[in-house]
Amino acid sequence: MQTTVLVTGGSKGIGLAIASKFLHAGCKVITFSRSIGDSAALKEEFGSMLEMRFGDLSRAEEVKAMCAEVVKEHAKIDVLVNNAGTFLPGSIGEEAEGVFELQMALNLGSAYHTTRAILPQMGEGSYIFNMCSTASIVPYINGGSYCISKHALLGFSKVLRQELMSKGIAVSSILPGATRTESWNGTDLPDSRFMKPENVAGAIFLAWESRGNCVFEELLIRPVLGDI
Repeated sequence: MQTTVLVTGGSKGIGLAIASKFLHAGCKVITFSRSIGDSAALKEEFGSMLEMRFGDLSRAEEVKAMCAEVVKEHAKIDVLVNNAGTFLPGSIGEEAEGVFELQMALNLGSAYHTTRAILPQMGEGSYIFNMCSTASIVPYINGGSYCISKHALLGFSKVLRQELMSKGIAVSSILPGATRTESWNGTDLPDSRFMKPENVAGAIFLAWESRGNCVFEELLIRPVLGDI
């Protein structure tokens, strides 16, 4: 039976790399994103194997609406990747109004609401991946609400792991370090200081392939040269 994968934030960066990885493995992939982003070429290559849905993932009602469509059309979801997120730098004392609310809604809320809506479509052998960050475990200056949201996402992931363990549904927290995505646009650092989105996608796919006898509860991934 064909594997069906749902990736939030799947139109660019790490999410796009994850979608591509599973598509090339013969899986059906559904993506949630605000726009088509960089996924036009992938859609052209894979056609109906890639199903794209669009909405504002920081708004719970739009997340729930997209999930309702998926539940109506797909009897089973095998893999859920809660990847949607944003990074808005700033210190807690100086962040603009609304920065905290936006990052909590997108980085944490989208994962919470998507998981709750999709869980009835998942069963034994299914897998949930939550895209945390090294910021989930290492606070840093100018990380502000981003660090707060990613710490909370790791907590959510740990609770979910305990709740779903007896049902045979695996949960992994993915904690990537610096990855060359648009969040780093404008940097003068060389590419050697970053991982590629494909590195993170490959790690997730390895965890999925290993699901028969192990769960990667927390997968910490950093560039070879260490943190930036």
